[in-house]
Amino acid sequence: MSSDSTTASGQEPPSLGVDEITSVKGTTSRLWHIILIAFIAIAFTAVFISVYEWLNEIIWFSNDYATTNRWVIPVGVLGFSLLVGLCQKYLHAPTVINGGFAESLRGSGEKANYRTFPGALLSSLFSLLSGASIGPEGTIALLVGDIAVFVREKLKIAVDSANEALGFDVAALASGFNGIVGNVLFTGILATEFQVGGKKDAFRFITWNLLAGAIGFFFYMALGLSSFAKSIPFTPITDMKHAYIVYAILLGLVGALLAIFCGISMQAAGRIMARFEHMVVLRILIAGAVIAVVGYFLPLLLFSGEVQIHTVIDNPAQLGIAMLLLLAILKILLLGLSFKSGYIGGPIFPILFASTMVGLALSLAFPDVPVGIFVLCIEAAAVTLALGAPLTAIVLVAVVGTADAYMIGLFTLSAVVAMLVSLSFRQWRETKDGEKNLETN
Repeated sequence: MSSDSTTASGQEPPSLGVDEITSVKGTTSRLWHIILIAFIAIAFTAVFISVYEWLNEIIWFSNDYATTNRWVIPVGVLGFSLLVGLCQKYLHAPTVINGGFAESLRGSGEKANYRTFPGALLSSLFSLLSGASIGPEGTIALLVGDIAVFVREKLKIAVDSANEALGFDVAALASGFNGIVGNVLFTGILATEFQVGGKKDAFRFITWNLLAGAIGFFFYMALGLSSFAKSIPFTPITDMKHAYIVYAILLGLVGALLAIFCGISMQAAGRIMARFEHMVVLRILIAGAVIAVVGYFLPLLLFSGEVQIHTVIDNPAQLGIAMLLLLAILKILLLGLSFKSGYIGGPIFPILFASTMVGLALSLAFPDVPVGIFVLCIEAAAVTLALGAPLTAIVLVAVVGTADAYMIGLFTLSAVVAMLVSLSFRQWRETKDGEKNLETN
């Protein structure tokens, strides 16, 4: 009896059928496709972020002429805003007016179209250089999404499955996002919370996501590029007090209110800018004029805030409570205006900036409480509602704020409070809508 053809019991070993062999080959092929798109996505992200940061430095932050002559601010803001408008009008560049990063992960919002990539690339770069209150994560989502669609079509990947195509595209986003955020799990957790792939393909898609995300994370770190990680570090809590739990609950309410204000700002800006729906260049220039005026008097409010935030943290008392709160309110208003007027970008860091300003203001009012509790608890609550993804918000704030175990516990509690506020708000709206329907009928 040959050991090569029989088992120990003398029976023929089971053999793979044609369908099983095809399935194994398909799985192996998909993994190579995921590895390929991961390297393409992170290579593009690294180049784009490097070019953007280099241009930002030589045009704005390291340019002595620009820093000593404040009139350069409105000229630069309006100039880059005009370029954004022209890209949208003549190069058909897309926008995130009707859906951005979160919507792309859910498979909704505007669909990626690589044929508009040149316009999207230029419009994204000009948007980030214009001083608008947007972060780079939105541009990466849009551009990497276009690249993923291009690769899918050329390699004929997932041609018959929209769900599998989404899983492939989100894996590409994981590579880019995990690099710039500085955390290997960020997009995997977010995709899980958004249930990308549903129950049927969830395990397979999270495998793709984690693989691509790990490639992007290690590639980005190996290049030594800056990420969001540890960008707002605070002193760890060494002496945990019961009062801090009460503060975390109250700060969760503050963060929730800030996020609700952000949503109201988005809606209001959307209604105003809808009047200029077919006047693309004029719409952008109107928003650019507002940004230019505000930026002229308050340069701290220009751009996403990821650079300016350190200036404020170093000496918040120099600005005072009233000015810190004003900066927070104006930042949220400018975020809504920037999004709904057509600039391409993301909301994460502007929201973190506004949350930090409110936290610093409260810290000045209550100096005996560690400043990190105020800032990180408000950030976690606000980002939880803004993204609709509490686990992702907790991971993001922990990574950005370099939080210790006590601090993570506190702002997790704040995130829960924000979720409860959101649920109560939704129930209230549903009740009101139901009452209106009854009155109408």
